[in-house]
Amino acid sequence: MKSKEKAATPESERLYEEARGYFPGGVNSPVRAFNGVGGCPRFIIRGRGPYVEDADGNTLVDYVLAYGPHILGHAPASVVSAIGDAALRGTSFGAPSVAETKLARLIQSFVPSMQVMRFVTSGTEAVMSAIRLARAATGRSVIIKFEGNYHGHADAVLARAGSGVATLGLPDSPGVPEGATRDTIVLPYNNVEALREVFAESGREIAAVIVEPVAGNMGVVPPAAGFLEALRWQTTAYDAVLIFDEVMTGFRVHPGGAQTLYGITPDLTTLGKVIGGGLPVGAYGGRADLMRQIAPEGPVYQAGTLAGNPVVMAAGIAVLSELASAGVWQRAADATNALAEGLAEVAKRERVDVQVQHIGTMLTPFFSASAVTDYATARASDTTRFASFFHALLSQDIFAPPSAFETWFLSTVHTGAEIDRTVNAAAVALRNLK
Repeated sequence: MKSKEKAATPESERLYEEARGYFPGGVNSPVRAFNGVGGCPRFIIRGRGPYVEDADGNTLVDYVLAYGPHILGHAPASVVSAIGDAALRGTSFGAPSVAETKLARLIQSFVPSMQVMRFVTSGTEAVMSAIRLARAATGRSVIIKFEGNYHGHADAVLARAGSGVATLGLPDSPGVPEGATRDTIVLPYNNVEALREVFAESGREIAAVIVEPVAGNMGVVPPAAGFLEALRWQTTAYDAVLIFDEVMTGFRVHPGGAQTLYGITPDLTTLGKVIGGGLPVGAYGGRADLMRQIAPEGPVYQAGTLAGNPVVMAAGIAVLSELASAGVWQRAADATNALAEGLAEVAKRERVDVQVQHIGTMLTPFFSASAVTDYATARASDTTRFASFFHALLSQDIFAPPSAFETWFLSTVHTGAEIDRTVNAAAVALRNLK
C-alpha cells in the first residue's frame, strides 16, 4: 500500500456516528470503541501484509492483526486463494467434508494432545463445550479460573476476566445470574499456594481448572516457574480436568502452543484465532476417552450448524500448511524479539518505566516500574500513560491495540522496516509523554 498524505479522521468520525445508530457503542465488540484510550475508532477498509488502511486514507503498521489470527499477515495469497476456491464449491453444506479431517490432521501434527477434537464457530463456544464435557465426565460442578484470564463471554467464566472487561472496569457483567457463577472459583493467576489451598479444601468437588497458560487477555503475562506444573499435579491428584485455553496462545507462543513450549500436557485444549485464517472458528479437543463422550458417540450434547464450515476449513488448512514449513513461524518470533528489544531500549533511553513483556509472537508494553505477574499488577500499570502513548503512535500511523490490557501481535511479514519505523515512533511518543 502507498502512504497517503496524513489526514485527521473525518470519515472515521462520520462512520462512527452512523454506526452508533445501529450498534451499542457503535461497535460489535467492546474494545473496538476505544473506551480504554479515548477518541474515535478508525474504520478499516482493507489490509495487506503488515498494514491496514483506514477510511481516511491512512496506511498503518498493524499490531492488532484481528487480535491474533493473521499470523501470516493480512490477505496472504495462499489463504485468499483457498477461500475463493472453497467458496466456489459451496459455502456451507451441513454435512461432513474432507476439509474437516485434513485440518484436524494438521492441528494434531502441531498439538498431539488433541487426540480427538470437535470444530465449533468461536473460542467462546469451544470453552463452553469443554467445560460442559469436564463436568459431565467428572460428575462435578465446580470449575476454577484465574483473575485476568478471559475465556469468552459464556456466563460461567465471565468473572474477573481480562481483555475488554478489564478495560471497561467490569469485574462481572449484569445479566449473569448468581447461579451461573456459583460454581466458579476465581484464584489469583500465578499463585500456587492459593491453588493448593482450594484443592485441599474442595478438591473432590472440582470438575476442571481452566487457564490461559500464558495470559494474553490482561496483556502478556507468562506463567511463573512451577505454576503450570502445579496445575497439572493438582488436577491429576484429584481427578479433575485440566483445560488449556490456547485460543490466543495456540500457534502464537510456539507452533505447538504453550503446552509444547512448557512441556505440560492438558486433558483438553481450546483453540481459535489462527486455525481459521481470520474467519470465525474454534475447536476443542484432547484425551480420546473424554472426547468420545461427545454426541453422537456419547451422551454429552454439543452441536453447530456451521461447525466445520468448508470455507473456514480451507482457510485454516492454508495457514497451518504454511506454518508447517521450516523457518516460517520463526520469522514472526524474530520480529517480535526485535520489536521488544527496540521498545525496551528507547524506554530506557527516555527514562520511562516500561515493562515490555513478550513471548513467541506476542508482546505487551506495560507502563510499570516492575514486572507484571498477575491481574493485580497489570491493573496497577499506568493506563493514562498508555493512552497517551497509543495516540502518539497512531498519529504516526502505528496501529496498536486500543487497550493497556491487550496483546500486540506480529506476523511473518513484519520486517525490519516496520520494526524500525515502530521503534522510532515509540521514541517520539515516549519523549513527549505527559
